[in-house]
Amino acid sequence: MKWLLLVAGVVVGLVVVVVVAGSLLPRDHVASVSARIAATPAAVWTALTDPAAFPTWRGDVTRVEMLAPGPHGASWREYSRQGAITMEVDDAEAPRRLVTRIADKNLPFGGYWEYRVEPDGEAAARVTITEHGSVYNPVFRFVSRFIMGHTATMKTVLAALGRKFGSEATPVEASGGARGL
Repeated sequence: MKWLLLVAGVVVGLVVVVVVAGSLLPRDHVASVSARIAATPAAVWTALTDPAAFPTWRGDVTRVEMLAPGPHGASWREYSRQGAITMEVDDAEAPRRLVTRIADKNLPFGGYWEYRVEPDGEAAARVTITEHGSVYNPVFRFVSRFIMGHTATMKTVLAALGRKFGSEATPVEASGGARGL
């Protein structure tokens, strides 16, 4: 019986530590990841601005439902093992800058990604994704910061983008990586 109480106490203590630590972390963060992609900026732009094709090259997206366009461009719902997220284009300056944001208001997180696409040698592009994110739930904030990392999804997307064009991209944190606001 003592062991059961001890284990329960440890579990409750860990939950309290996670909630308190998450509450002390900043709600908002900015993180950047960059990679060289073996494709022209125009080809990269086409891939990034065709959400209906995401399931063909992004392993984290199982399907995409295209929605009515928003005021600045395309709107879609991405489905993955973690559920669905509605996204929309906030700004687009072909073929060099794209801003997409999470349109769902009921998620424990939100924010937007800014994609920068720049020439990087002959027939290659440097793609930098900067996330301006908010994590509202303190437990998710702790997990996002210390377990998953703010850059994990961006690195996954850039690696998949590299594979789409037949090469291995090596995503690296750019400009000092993640930081709170």
